Amino acid sequence: MPDPSRPIPPRIIAVANQKGGVGKTTTAINLAAALAETGLRVLVVDLDPQGNASTGLGIEAGNRDRTTYDLLLDEAELHEVIQDTGFEGMGIVPATVDLSSADIELISNEKRSFLLHDALRQPAMDSFSWDFILIDCPPSLNLLTVNAMVAADSVMVPLQSEFFALEGLSQLMLTIREVRQTANPKLRIEGVVLTMYDRRNNLSQQVEQDARDNLGDLIFDTVIPRNVRVSEAPSYAVPVLVYDSASQGAKAYRALAAELLARRAKQAA
Repeated sequence: MPDPSRPIPPRIIAVANQKGGVGKTTTAINLAAALAETGLRVLVVDLDPQGNASTGLGIEAGNRDRTTYDLLLDEAELHEVIQDTGFEGMGIVPATVDLSSADIELISNEKRSFLLHDALRQPAMDSFSWDFILIDCPPSLNLLTVNAMVAADSVMVPLQSEFFALEGLSQLMLTIREVRQTANPKLRIEGVVLTMYDRRNNLSQQVEQDARDNLGDLIFDTVIPRNVRVSEAPSYAVPVLVYDSASQGAKAYRALAAELLARRAKQAA
């Protein structure tokens, strides 16, 4: 039973797609930045051993002393693993390649699917006053991704506007359903966002039409365009909203954040 004396918990969204190169980390970083730009407090949890979200938010490898690995497997305190990104309202739990061995180490743990769930719900989290927590999942349906889904309220799926985009999505949906049936009955799909969209390309338009025909309202109205500024921003270790605030990519992620908040408000009404 919820404790009425505790503040409203943050909305936890797992950004997931087992296919790599679909704009998953880019979406996690820039959606977080767009939400923070509205005055909300957002925590990014880097659950990918590649650590790209950490790099993209300016956390150098040498400064990742305590990471998601420690949060999951060593029961590290939140204040030890949460770092300031330098961007107002944004924090991050960084990741390193150490996380790549977590799947094997988790197998023998009886609570292996609930470690992130428990870590993100400990009472110490209240003092940070996060409004949203975005989990950047690895590009696979492994135990780390399952941990994210068990911990999350919902799953956001970036879907690349390319041929075969919808292939593999059924496996992700099946995993979400299995998690809902076995460990997290409240888990739902936040929505599917089309990424790397090129309006000049008939294929992008066909993928969008197929996605909307098959998934209906699950597809966000906002699409993320293929934009060179979005691609360049990570090499400068900043979100595209900071790198080029007026770019089409930055505008798209602001629109996605606004649509997400509008959906949330409509559901709460």
